[in-house]
Amino acid sequence: MSINDKQPTTKGPADWFTGEVWIDSLVAARADWPVLVGAVHFSPGARTAWHSHEGGQTLYVTEGRGFVQSRDDEVVALRAGDTHCTPDAQVHWHGAAPEHLMTHLTITRGPATWGEHVTDEQYGHTTS
Repeated sequence: MSINDKQPTTKGPADWFTGEVWIDSLVAARADWPVLVGAVHFSPGARTAWHSHEGGQTLYVTEGRGFVQSRDDEVVALRAGDTHCTPDAQVHWHGAAPEHLMTHLTITRGPATWGEHVTDEQYGHTTS
């Protein structure tokens, strides 16, 4: 068994996010445990760029309201208590609603592949 000290909160990189986003690493992957867990805090309107995850991604919304969308699919509204699973290698984005903060836990098994930013027009098709 091991207990790790809490790591400092980091600002989400501009290459990966639009708007103010902060990340708390909760569980780092290691050779014997390949799962990553983080808490991602989005300011209103903040969102990820289009991306995919080797091994898929599970989101658990802990507070606020937001959205998730897979490429060529409809936007799905998220609220506190919701869980959303994105399959292996499926390109998607997620983020906060325009008038709400959102925090979610992210659980992944592999690295992310980052693409282009979600445009204001693409994001504008959401509803809160």
